Amino acid sequence: MEEIKKSKKMACLEVASAEALQRRSRHLDEGWISVTEPMLENRLMSQNNLYTHGNINGSSHHRCVLQNEIPVDGARVLGIDASSQILIVSGKKPGQDGEHILNKISLLGQREIGQIQLPPNTGAVRDLCILPGSLALIASLGKKLSLLSMFSNNLVLKYDLPVPAWSCSGDVNEPYHIYAGLQNGMLLMFDVRQTAGCLESIEGLSRFPIHSICSLEENHCSRKVLTASSIGPCLWDVGDSRERPFLIPELGSQGICISLACDSSGTDIVASFRPKMEISRDPMPSQTPASPSQPLHLAGKLGSHVHLKRINGTYFQKGHVVSCYVSEVRMSKSAIICAEGKNPLFACGDESTHGLCLWNLPSFQLHSRYQPHQYPILDIKYSCSVRLGLLGCVSENKLQVFSCF
Repeated sequence: MEEIKKSKKMACLEVASAEALQRRSRHLDEGWISVTEPMLENRLMSQNNLYTHGNINGSSHHRCVLQNEIPVDGARVLGIDASSQILIVSGKKPGQDGEHILNKISLLGQREIGQIQLPPNTGAVRDLCILPGSLALIASLGKKLSLLSMFSNNLVLKYDLPVPAWSCSGDVNEPYHIYAGLQNGMLLMFDVRQTAGCLESIEGLSRFPIHSICSLEENHCSRKVLTASSIGPCLWDVGDSRERPFLIPELGSQGICISLACDSSGTDIVASFRPKMEISRDPMPSQTPASPSQPLHLAGKLGSHVHLKRINGTYFQKGHVVSCYVSEVRMSKSAIICAEGKNPLFACGDESTHGLCLWNLPSFQLHSRYQPHQYPILDIKYSCSVRLGLLGCVSENKLQVFSCF
């Protein structure tokens, strides 16, 4: 009788597993998508079991170890230069009319922290990236695109823009070219050897702000730039070609695009979404209280991360999808960690815990979950040199820096 009971139990487990797998996966013509349920069970575990500084599943060769945890005040945006081990964090001086500043942090020696004053009309820093030659490119809401020398701590170049800038990037193929994504959906390309104005100004597909820019590696004359706004990821052809930008297909049903991350070659890409706001038609919404079994402390909205694989210059293969908790109001930031011979990792903030999460790509298996911040994570950046990879994430009052190898 015991053997019969065991056989029946195993059969039930096999059926349940098959049904769960069938619910979570579905096939598409261009590939397959695995939709993972949000990991609510992890959030209900004890604090000691939930957070780790290592690898949860033990299957990846990547390791990201917390190197520094630095208190900051009013931080918003982060830039990292792994070769010099210098970080730039934007902030604001205390007070209602506090001026916008940059905090320059060295990870070497005594961890020196210095302040760089920005011109009064710069406005709040919206995006920041480190270019070769220890130059920091700054996009700000004061309608400025600025270039800062990290040697002299002075602005060496400043462009006036027609509207506020929301994002910026260098060109991975041409070191003198830089990009600015504007609040009105336009993409501008500049040559830093020409100070008069932009080389190219391209109208976007919408009037929504461009919140993310990724320059893609190309082996021929044409240059491709991948951007993201609320309507989704968009591919641009810049330079001599006059082709119009186009949206990456098959992503419209995901909702509002709030983040875009690319690896250094532009092969692995993750776009993040939150659902579009639904207006209830019920004139008398239910006031039924939440069940005691439901966690009341969870914040954010249930969204998704979508993995894309760039097959060639203009073709993108949609891959796995994972559910996640994202901000209901903010555009978030994310990054991809890549190293030769290793599968990439996707780094993002979890809005429900305010902690950093790492996911293995392309499977979206959870790699690591780190001790949370007091406030939501506002920016995440990754930078690598020949010997070192640095991952940083910043919230309003704390900066975490990880060594990745």
